[in-house]
Amino acid sequence: MPLPATPSAHADRLGAPPRPVLALPPRPALRRGLWALPLVISLLFVAAVLVWLKRSEQADLEQQRQDLITDALSLEAQISGGIERESLQLGELARRLPPGASPAAFAALPDVQRGLQRFWVSITWLDAANRIVAHLPEQAPRPDAAQIAAGAASPSNVAPGVSRGSSGAGSGLTAHLAASVPGGGSLVARYSPTAMLRQNVPWWLTRKYDVRLVDSFDDVIASTADGSDAGDRASHRIDMSATLGDAALELIARDRIAPWYRGLPITMVIGFVALIVAITWLLRRQVIGVARAEAAWRTEAAWRSAMEDSLTVGLRARDLDGRLVYVNRTLAEMIGYAPEELVGLMPPMPYWPSDSIGEIMQRHQRNMAGQAPREGYEARWRHRDGRLLDVMVFEAPLVDASGTHIGWMGSILDITARKGLEERERRHAEAMAHHARLTMLGEIAATLAHELNQPLTAISSYNAGVVNSLQREGVVADPVVLGALRRLGEQAAHAGRIVQRIREFLTRHEPQLETCAPGAIVEGAVALLKRELERRRIALRLALDPRLPSIVADAVLVEQVVINLVRNASDALAERPGPEPSAERRIDVRGSISADARFVRLDVSDNGPGLQGRRIEALCAPFYSTKTDGMGMGLAICRSIVEAHHGVLDATDAPGGGACFSISLPVRRVSEATSKEEQADVA
Repeated sequence: MPLPATPSAHADRLGAPPRPVLALPPRPALRRGLWALPLVISLLFVAAVLVWLKRSEQADLEQQRQDLITDALSLEAQISGGIERESLQLGELARRLPPGASPAAFAALPDVQRGLQRFWVSITWLDAANRIVAHLPEQAPRPDAAQIAAGAASPSNVAPGVSRGSSGAGSGLTAHLAASVPGGGSLVARYSPTAMLRQNVPWWLTRKYDVRLVDSFDDVIASTADGSDAGDRASHRIDMSATLGDAALELIARDRIAPWYRGLPITMVIGFVALIVAITWLLRRQVIGVARAEAAWRTEAAWRSAMEDSLTVGLRARDLDGRLVYVNRTLAEMIGYAPEELVGLMPPMPYWPSDSIGEIMQRHQRNMAGQAPREGYEARWRHRDGRLLDVMVFEAPLVDASGTHIGWMGSILDITARKGLEERERRHAEAMAHHARLTMLGEIAATLAHELNQPLTAISSYNAGVVNSLQREGVVADPVVLGALRRLGEQAAHAGRIVQRIREFLTRHEPQLETCAPGAIVEGAVALLKRELERRRIALRLALDPRLPSIVADAVLVEQVVINLVRNASDALAERPGPEPSAERRIDVRGSISADARFVRLDVSDNGPGLQGRRIEALCAPFYSTKTDGMGMGLAICRSIVEAHHGVLDATDAPGGGACFSISLPVRRVSEATSKEEQADVA
């Protein structure tokens, strides 16, 4: 991939006067001789290889010697154990030999047959006078009387030595075992050391060593190899006179360890040295040419680095495929990555926001097609620490010294601070407009409260007059009509009190605090909404703790809060389907006291759609409403009323689904409330 054209290349192509070349200090003598460093390192490596070969040979010899000793000790224990087992079996046979048994009965004994099947050459039964009672196998020549007497004279478990002679197996050396027979006499078993040796030596050991038994004159008694000579091979000998008499066990290694200076490694080392000498000579010629080119390159790089470091604008170069081939330090610091982490990356880039990769990729393809706006465009990038950046990007074609279009060069400005200032100004303007709307709404509410007070008073007065006139004249005797007229008057009076309290609240008067029962407030609020809830087929359940203490509050305002919360729950449940049991719509109103008996808590919960992730701050924001025809002031006013009573309004998701609004009001005495009001007035 060709690199971006340097500033000097553009200047030369445009005919500009050449820049002065920066003076570079001469290279020290050590750097001028660096071409010989590979040769020195190679020679040191060769020396290390030779030392390693020598030590490897010594280690192999030592390891072979250790293996010889270990295997010889192991094999000596196996052979001694085998002969001891044979001696024990012979002794057991002698103890169980029936008194007065005939030679035929002796030959039929299973232990005798098993011994002959192993490596016994023959077995002889001698009486107390050392006369032969029985000898097996019968075709085997009888042993010499002197040998039998010598074997029976000291009937130990292991024969004291090895004797030469002939046996049924052929001529050669044999050994014998002897055991005394109870009541007099002995058993003498002769065996072949060669057969014994081949039965006790494992096959894998015979592949590594030549195993043999030798006497004190170095004559071979038995061997697993056929006439092999030890020569210069490694060997180890263990004395076995305690088991085999005048005999020793010898192991001779089959493999010879060649000297370190013979073999393929030395040939390869010599060829490597010759090759590295030739390469070093060629490298010296190459280094001289590279040194000249490096001087020119260092000068050009110094100019380019100085200009780029002085810029406050981020620069990036991309090839025709969109791969980053260069970024300057300013751009790397702008997005929190090191330059080497960015160079070579293909889209999508790590500084692109994950939620808008598709849109940015479309814009990237448009820019690669040469359709980037000349006046630049705004983009949003993501810093490595996660914060978002607003940048202004300007794209321009990137050409090399021959005029070939090889990519695109981009200049990037960080406009995050400017965008933040613009956003703060916009929010300030919106806040001012919002405050203006609140002020206007307060004035409208005060005007409505003032204007509605007189009509409500007149309605209450006319209703009272009508009731009194009807009772005095006796025209209407229907108690239902009289009850409806009385309820009309009560509702009109109640509406007048509500309007009056709202008016006082808007004129910054303190609520009219009095001792009131929370249960009565809730029951009164529910009674006003009973018919509306029945019409909507919504079940209302009250669960009021009879131990609820009295509170000091404005009963009318608290009642309005309860009415607003129940009505909001009713509106939310109106969206649910009809009154099937599986889709029962209900509102639960519960009253309880806190564990420390300092607060009364009123909960209004429903099984509607719930809060859907919204928090109480968002729900109580002015002009925020989830209803299509709502003004967004109901919960805001409720929260203001509760906080005016030093309480808390909160909203959470109900356990069974739906929403739960909670009012917590402090339990205070009238004397405490009065003293606090007096202190506030004095202040």
